[in-house]
Amino acid sequence: MRETEKKYLKWYQKIAYGAGDLASNTSYGLVSSFVLLYLSDTMGLNTGIIGTLMLVSKFLDGISDVIFGNLIDRTKSKLGKARPWMLYAQIGVSLCLVLLFSIPGGLGTTAQYAYFFAFYTALNAIFYTANGIAYSALSALITRNKNERVQLGSIRFMFAVATNIVMGFAVTNGVEAFGGGAAGWRMVAIICGTIGLVVNTISCLCVKELPEDENIVVEAESKTQDDKISFGESLKLLFINKYYILIVAIYIVYYFMSNLTTGSAVYFMKQVLGDGSLLGLFSMMKMFPVIIALIFMVLADSHRIPRVPCYLGENGQVNEFTCTGLSPSTI
Repeated sequence: MRETEKKYLKWYQKIAYGAGDLASNTSYGLVSSFVLLYLSDTMGLNTGIIGTLMLVSKFLDGISDVIFGNLIDRTKSKLGKARPWMLYAQIGVSLCLVLLFSIPGGLGTTAQYAYFFAFYTALNAIFYTANGIAYSALSALITRNKNERVQLGSIRFMFAVATNIVMGFAVTNGVEAFGGGAAGWRMVAIICGTIGLVVNTISCLCVKELPEDENIVVEAESKTQDDKISFGESLKLLFINKYYILIVAIYIVYYFMSNLTTGSAVYFMKQVLGDGSLLGLFSMMKMFPVIIALIFMVLADSHRIPRVPCYLGENGQVNEFTCTGLSPSTI
């Protein structure tokens, strides 16, 4: 008879953890979907220059991912490894969000580009990266139960979908409700930043990382000689691993597709269809295939199907969301 796995989380802790994606998408979702509209239509900045600055910032983001991953792994505190970074980094995310949508109109054009680059990079490559990596790592630190990890991924995904849909419906209407223009965008950013900060704090404080000694026991059971190789050797092994190269290629294609779709959708809804709030309906419809894929993943895990496709998504294209609910036992 199969032994039942130990359960670590109560129902409200699973909901609280999943709500962390509400905080993430409320904060960063405003930037990823609407910052170009704000910069071009309200501030009159050139989208080509803005796109170039974003590209440079993304390269810096790739470097900071490695840095923060190592820092989190080495962190020891009363809150654990991941929770301090998740908790305090959100303060920077919310602050930078408000500042990003508060570009002073009195600055010269070059100074406005510099202002945007500074706070966009601070938000994207520093604070959001620290918060996001810590949040993703947290699920492995609060439970050892594979089924609970699948549940956490599913709940997290549902919050992400719901938040994106609401943001699509609400943001442009909110800007108009607060008077439009720079003042309207600033007030919406303040509201989103506040919601993100409050929800993220609740999400972080409602869960607790497992004791360090239990983590040590688990790590000791799986430790091999491979764990002793240097960072440089690790990178070399990655780039000769064909599956790693395949995943990198998939992510490049996905993010190119996602950024192109998201960046152009808000312009299409507002300037072609004449109603920016239609972005919510667009977001909702493109998420249906992802939801179906997620359900399939959960069912596949519960039936222990040995091999399942990792990436299914909107309109048959690759999508990372389906992977959040996967247990390693299914791959």
